[in-house]
Amino acid sequence: MSWDEGCADHYAGWSAHMTADIAFYTALAREADGPLVELAIGSGRVAIPVARETGKRVTGIDTSPSMLEQARRNAAEAGVELDLRTEDMRNLALDQRAALIYCPFRALLHLPTWADRRRTFERVAASLLPGGRFAWNALAFDHRIAARLDGVRQPEPLPHTIRYAVGDNRIDIVRETGAKSSLWWATKNEWLGLLDVSGLELEALYGGFGFEPFTGDSQEYVFVARRP
Repeated sequence: MSWDEGCADHYAGWSAHMTADIAFYTALAREADGPLVELAIGSGRVAIPVARETGKRVTGIDTSPSMLEQARRNAAEAGVELDLRTEDMRNLALDQRAALIYCPFRALLHLPTWADRRRTFERVAASLLPGGRFAWNALAFDHRIAARLDGVRQPEPLPHTIRYAVGDNRIDIVRETGAKSSLWWATKNEWLGLLDVSGLELEALYGGFGFEPFTGDSQEYVFVARRP
């Protein structure tokens, strides 16, 4: 995984702009008839309101000890119990199959290769109940945004520079402390290919968390897939 523990501090600031996804994933969780699992749970930003609003326990996995500690602390402050596990999503193994597995905040983009993503999707498919759902969101690469931001120092939420390696489909977010978080973007057809090879079926592709249709101008993929 590309996550740098040096990016864990001030995570709330990094994720402050992403709020609309909470209602989206909560709505899916309400419809789920069975266990809930969040991949790359991070600070519990989504899992805590999902657990609170649905009354269901959320199993959250992450590779980052720092993020899991934040989730543990935040859940305790919110009076919510989460089942937190140090685990790599590529090796997902559950005690019982889930009705909903979801991965918010573009976290699948931290997987650098097709093989990493294929393995993750296959493990998700094997971990779902028949009819269970897998939901995630990811940015759609926009060359106009890349041209504007590439190599330019950004002061907020903490000083950092974004660098694009187009040949590798990679975005590096580099803090002035030296900490770096990398993302590897994918096309719509790549995501659909992952569903195909893992045996999952596309239920819906939205262009945002308000269930709006995906169009050629959409900047976010919001996928919902189902195990047959």
